[in-house]
Amino acid sequence: MKKTALVIMAAGIGSRFGKGIKQLTPVGPNGEIIMDYSIYDALEAGFNKIVFIIRRDLEEEFRQIIGERIEKVTEVAYVFQELDDLPEGFVKPEERTKPWGTGQAVLAAKKVLDEPFAVVNADDYYGKEAYVKVHDYLVEDHTSDDKQHICMAGFRLGNTLSDNGSVTRGVCHIEDGQLTGVTETHDIFKTATGAEARGEDGTVETLDVKCLVSMNMWGLTPEFMDILYNGFVEFLQNIKPGDIKKEYLLPELIDRLIKSGQVQVDVLESRDEWFGVTYQEDKATVAEAFRRLTEQGVYPAHLF
Repeated sequence: MKKTALVIMAAGIGSRFGKGIKQLTPVGPNGEIIMDYSIYDALEAGFNKIVFIIRRDLEEEFRQIIGERIEKVTEVAYVFQELDDLPEGFVKPEERTKPWGTGQAVLAAKKVLDEPFAVVNADDYYGKEAYVKVHDYLVEDHTSDDKQHICMAGFRLGNTLSDNGSVTRGVCHIEDGQLTGVTETHDIFKTATGAEARGEDGTVETLDVKCLVSMNMWGLTPEFMDILYNGFVEFLQNIKPGDIKKEYLLPELIDRLIKSGQVQVDVLESRDEWFGVTYQEDKATVAEAFRRLTEQGVYPAHLF
């Protein structure tokens, strides 16, 4: 069996969720957290290594709540997203406190990866179908040409909305099954008839709930890490003096790579319902969903 890894980005602070570390919030009938279900689905799909990207100050709590249990069933590695973990020649601005973004987070895992891998958010539940499709893509042979062949799981917008507030989604532009671009769309609200995006100027745009959006679930290769590193160097070189908030974001990099012809991104559609804990009020909805899935036999009462 080919080795494949699941890389979980769990270093985010989760400001909209309020107090507490939302990635470690119990939502399952026996105190499970969302990552438990993600890992269960990934292992079932064929992944056989888990890489946690965390903050160093969370390491002890993280290992106690989930890491030590997962280490009993599969290979586990821990890496840290740190503000001063920069390419040679660069120094963190003294006043910078904001993390460098998802691009730097994934790059932190470079030293522990030499196999194809999927990247997911720690606080998102993606369902089973996406893990199967991304895993199968990663173990397939792809055309040898001058492009990197990677993939993205695409979710129907209507399956990714919150009842408790607006969300931001990357609306995908797709031609012949390949991603041609992503439009980051803010303030998307669920409505009685579908979904709307509300602009800062008061404009309202009706959105197709069947359109595919990116939920930051990517299938990448070890070779992609070199592109990611070079992109980070370029990003740092172009930061304006005094800008202490700009982030190096994985979707933005991939969008540029598509436009420059360096990568081909195959979109794998999942019709599963996504859910996550964006707001405090989402917790009850998510807990009810997992209770229902357990009762229906989709998940066993005890995952690990």
